[in-house]
Amino acid sequence: MEQIFFCGDNHGRFDQLIEAVYEHAPAALVLLGDIQAQRPLEEELADIPDSTELRFIHGNRDTDSEADYDNLFGSELAHRNLHGRVVTIAGIRLGGLGGIFRGQVWKPPEPPKSESAKEYTRTVGRSGRWRDGLPLRHRSTIFPDVYAALAKQRADVLVPHEAPSAHHHGFQALDELARSLQVRASFHGHDHVNMDYRRHWEQLGHQAFSVGFCGITALDGTVIRPGD
Repeated sequence: MEQIFFCGDNHGRFDQLIEAVYEHAPAALVLLGDIQAQRPLEEELADIPDSTELRFIHGNRDTDSEADYDNLFGSELAHRNLHGRVVTIAGIRLGGLGGIFRGQVWKPPEPPKSESAKEYTRTVGRSGRWRDGLPLRHRSTIFPDVYAALAKQRADVLVPHEAPSAHHHGFQALDELARSLQVRASFHGHDHVNMDYRRHWEQLGHQAFSVGFCGITALDGTVIRPGD
Protein backbone atom coordinates (compact mmCIF):
# COMPACT_ATOMS: atom_id res chain seq x y z
CA MET A 1 0.00 0.00 0.00
CA GLU A 2 1.27 3.46 -0.87
CA GLN A 3 2.00 5.57 2.18
CA ILE A 4 0.35 8.84 3.21
CA PHE A 5 2.04 11.14 5.73
CA PHE A 6 0.06 13.33 8.14
CA CYS A 7 1.99 16.39 9.23
CA GLY A 8 1.41 18.22 12.52
CA ASP A 9 1.17 21.98 12.89
CA ASN A 10 4.28 23.41 11.28
CA HIS A 11 3.80 27.15 11.95
CA GLY A 12 5.96 28.26 9.04
CA ARG A 13 8.53 25.41 9.20
CA PHE A 14 8.73 23.23 6.09
CA ASP A 15 12.24 21.71 6.04
CA GLN A 16 11.12 18.59 7.94
CA LEU A 17 8.38 17.94 5.37
CA ILE A 18 10.73 18.26 2.42
CA GLU A 19 13.32 16.01 4.09
CA ALA A 20 10.69 13.34 4.80
CA VAL A 21 9.50 13.34 1.20
CA TYR A 22 13.01 12.82 -0.16
CA GLU A 23 13.80 10.11 2.38
CA HIS A 24 10.54 8.13 2.19
CA ALA A 25 8.80 9.17 -1.07
CA PRO A 26 5.22 9.02 0.28
CA ALA A 27 2.30 9.15 -2.12
CA ALA A 28 0.89 12.17 -0.31
CA LEU A 29 1.45 14.74 2.44
CA VAL A 30 -1.53 15.98 4.43
CA LEU A 31 -0.93 19.13 6.49
CA LEU A 32 -3.08 19.20 9.63
CA GLY A 33 -3.49 22.96 9.95
CA ASP A 34 -1.72 25.93 11.57
CA ILE A 35 0.46 26.06 8.48
CA GLN A 36 1.26 29.80 8.65
CA ALA A 37 3.24 29.91 5.42
CA GLN A 38 5.57 32.91 5.27
CA ARG A 39 5.28 32.93 1.47
CA PRO A 40 2.63 31.51 -0.88
CA LEU A 41 2.38 27.81 -0.10
CA GLU A 42 3.54 26.73 -3.54
CA GLU A 43 6.80 28.62 -2.93
CA GLU A 44 7.31 27.09 0.52
CA LEU A 45 6.89 23.60 -0.94
CA ALA A 46 8.48 24.17 -4.33
CA ASP A 47 11.14 21.51 -3.63
CA ILE A 48 8.64 18.69 -3.09
CA PRO A 49 8.54 16.37 -6.14
CA ASP A 50 5.36 16.19 -8.17
CA SER A 51 5.16 12.47 -7.32
CA THR A 52 3.98 13.40 -3.81
CA GLU A 53 0.47 14.84 -3.73
CA LEU A 54 -0.21 17.65 -1.27
CA ARG A 55 -3.42 18.17 0.66
CA PHE A 56 -4.17 20.29 3.71
CA ILE A 57 -6.74 21.50 6.17
CA HIS A 58 -6.47 24.91 7.79
CA GLY A 59 -6.08 25.58 11.50
CA ASN A 60 -7.12 28.44 13.73
CA ARG A 61 -3.74 30.15 13.37
CA ASP A 62 -4.11 30.32 9.60
CA THR A 63 -6.42 33.28 10.09
CA ASP A 64 -4.24 35.12 12.62
CA SER A 65 -3.28 37.69 10.00
CA GLU A 66 -4.04 38.63 6.42
CA ALA A 67 -0.65 37.24 5.39
CA ASP A 68 -1.34 33.87 7.05
CA TYR A 69 -4.66 33.69 5.23
CA ASP A 70 -3.47 34.89 1.82
CA ASN A 71 -0.34 32.72 1.72
CA LEU A 72 -2.61 29.70 2.12
CA PHE A 73 -5.99 30.49 0.61
CA GLY A 74 -4.59 32.85 -2.01
CA SER A 75 -1.88 30.40 -3.07
CA GLU A 76 -1.81 28.29 -6.22
CA LEU A 77 -2.39 25.27 -3.93
CA ALA A 78 -5.59 26.61 -2.34
CA HIS A 79 -7.65 24.02 -4.23
CA ARG A 80 -5.84 21.28 -2.29
CA ASN A 81 -7.86 22.15 0.82
CA LEU A 82 -9.71 19.10 2.22
CA HIS A 83 -12.06 21.13 4.42
CA GLY A 84 -15.63 19.87 4.19
CA ARG A 85 -14.75 17.37 1.44
CA VAL A 86 -13.89 13.74 0.87
CA VAL A 87 -11.07 13.17 -1.60
CA THR A 88 -9.52 9.86 -2.68
CA ILE A 89 -5.71 9.74 -2.58
CA ALA A 90 -3.72 6.55 -3.22
CA GLY A 91 -6.97 4.61 -2.90
CA ILE A 92 -7.80 6.10 0.53
CA ARG A 93 -10.83 8.35 1.05
CA LEU A 94 -9.82 11.31 3.20
CA GLY A 95 -12.46 13.52 4.83
CA GLY A 96 -11.29 16.91 6.09
CA LEU A 97 -12.60 19.33 8.71
CA GLY A 98 -10.36 22.36 9.14
CA GLY A 99 -10.59 25.06 11.79
CA ILE A 100 -11.87 24.97 15.35
CA PHE A 101 -15.10 25.25 17.29
CA ARG A 102 -15.74 28.74 18.66
CA GLY A 103 -18.39 29.73 21.15
CA GLN A 104 -19.63 32.71 19.13
CA VAL A 105 -20.78 30.22 16.47
CA TRP A 106 -20.82 26.67 17.86
CA LYS A 107 -19.01 24.95 20.69
CA PRO A 108 -20.41 21.43 21.12
CA PRO A 109 -22.21 20.12 23.08
CA GLU A 110 -23.89 23.54 23.23
CA PRO A 111 -26.39 24.20 20.41
CA PRO A 112 -25.19 26.35 17.50
CA LYS A 113 -25.72 30.11 17.55
CA SER A 114 -25.35 30.32 13.77
CA GLU A 115 -25.79 27.52 11.24
CA SER A 116 -23.65 28.91 8.43
CA ALA A 117 -21.01 31.48 7.56
CA LYS A 118 -23.61 33.44 5.61
CA GLU A 119 -25.96 33.56 8.59
CA TYR A 120 -23.17 34.64 10.97
CA THR A 121 -21.97 37.34 8.57
CA ARG A 122 -25.41 38.94 8.68
CA THR A 123 -25.17 39.25 12.47
CA VAL A 124 -21.89 41.20 12.51
CA GLY A 125 -23.01 44.01 10.21
CA ARG A 126 -20.96 45.70 7.53
CA SER A 127 -18.47 47.27 9.96
CA GLY A 128 -17.46 43.86 11.34
CA ARG A 129 -16.88 42.19 7.98
CA TRP A 130 -13.56 41.45 6.36
CA ARG A 131 -13.27 41.97 2.62
CA ASP A 132 -17.03 42.47 2.67
CA GLY A 133 -17.65 39.00 4.03
CA LEU A 134 -17.05 36.75 7.03
CA PRO A 135 -14.66 38.24 9.63
CA LEU A 136 -11.10 37.02 9.15
CA ARG A 137 -10.96 35.16 12.47
CA HIS A 138 -14.09 33.17 11.70
CA ARG A 139 -12.73 31.93 8.40
CA SER A 140 -11.16 29.24 10.57
CA THR A 141 -14.35 28.55 12.55
CA ILE A 142 -16.26 25.28 12.11
CA PHE A 143 -19.83 25.99 10.98
CA PRO A 144 -22.60 23.46 11.58
CA ASP A 145 -23.71 23.30 7.93
CA VAL A 146 -20.22 22.25 6.78
CA TYR A 147 -20.01 19.63 9.53
CA ALA A 148 -23.47 18.27 8.67
CA ALA A 149 -22.74 18.05 4.94
CA LEU A 150 -19.49 16.20 5.59
CA ALA A 151 -21.24 13.78 7.97
CA LYS A 152 -23.46 12.58 5.11
CA GLN A 153 -20.46 11.25 3.19
CA ARG A 154 -18.22 8.21 3.65
CA ALA A 155 -14.47 8.15 4.24
CA ASP A 156 -11.69 5.85 5.37
CA VAL A 157 -9.79 8.51 7.31
CA LEU A 158 -10.95 11.69 9.06
CA VAL A 159 -8.55 14.64 9.10
CA PRO A 160 -9.71 17.32 11.58
CA HIS A 161 -7.70 20.10 13.21
CA GLU A 162 -9.58 19.63 16.48
CA ALA A 163 -9.17 16.56 18.71
CA PRO A 164 -11.65 13.77 19.54
CA SER A 165 -13.09 13.30 23.03
CA ALA A 166 -10.16 11.10 24.08
CA HIS A 167 -8.17 14.34 24.41
CA HIS A 168 -8.91 16.38 27.55
CA HIS A 169 -9.72 19.38 25.33
CA GLY A 170 -11.38 17.27 22.63
CA PHE A 171 -14.94 17.04 21.33
CA GLN A 172 -17.45 14.23 21.21
CA ALA A 173 -18.75 15.88 18.03
CA LEU A 174 -15.57 14.64 16.34
CA ASP A 175 -16.28 11.09 17.58
CA GLU A 176 -19.78 11.33 16.14
CA LEU A 177 -18.47 12.65 12.83
CA ALA A 178 -15.99 9.78 12.60
CA ARG A 179 -18.80 7.27 13.18
CA SER A 180 -21.02 8.93 10.57
CA LEU A 181 -18.22 8.82 8.02
CA GLN A 182 -17.46 5.21 9.06
CA VAL A 183 -13.73 5.87 9.19
CA ARG A 184 -11.14 3.46 10.46
CA ALA A 185 -8.64 6.14 11.52
CA SER A 186 -8.29 9.84 12.26
CA PHE A 187 -5.29 12.18 12.47
CA HIS A 188 -5.39 15.61 14.09
CA GLY A 189 -3.05 18.47 14.98
CA HIS A 190 -3.78 21.62 17.02
CA ASP A 191 -2.47 20.45 20.40
CA HIS A 192 1.24 20.09 19.54
CA VAL A 193 1.71 16.74 21.30
CA ASN A 194 1.91 13.10 20.25
CA MET A 195 -0.77 11.64 22.53
CA ASP A 196 -1.29 7.90 22.83
CA TYR A 197 -4.99 7.18 22.30
CA ARG A 198 -4.71 3.40 21.96
CA ARG A 199 -6.69 2.63 25.14
CA HIS A 200 -9.54 4.75 23.74
CA TRP A 201 -9.71 3.17 20.29
CA GLU A 202 -12.43 0.68 21.15
CA GLN A 203 -14.60 3.39 22.68
CA LEU A 204 -14.00 5.75 19.76
CA GLY A 205 -14.67 3.01 17.21
CA HIS A 206 -11.56 3.90 15.20
CA GLN A 207 -7.83 4.40 15.55
CA ALA A 208 -7.13 8.04 16.49
CA PHE A 209 -3.71 9.69 16.28
CA SER A 210 -2.48 13.02 17.62
CA VAL A 211 0.39 14.42 15.55
CA GLY A 212 2.68 16.77 17.44
CA PHE A 213 4.23 20.11 16.53
CA CYS A 214 6.16 19.62 13.26
CA GLY A 215 5.67 15.87 13.67
CA ILE A 216 4.88 13.38 10.91
CA THR A 217 2.83 10.18 11.31
CA ALA A 218 2.20 7.67 8.53
CA LEU A 219 -1.18 6.19 7.62
CA ASP A 220 -0.26 2.92 9.35
CA GLY A 221 0.46 4.79 12.60
CA THR A 222 4.23 4.76 12.29
CA VAL A 223 5.80 7.90 13.70
CA ILE A 224 8.12 9.17 10.98
CA ARG A 225 9.15 12.25 12.94
CA PRO A 226 8.13 12.84 16.58
CA GLY A 227 6.65 16.20 17.40
CA ASP A 228 9.05 18.82 18.76
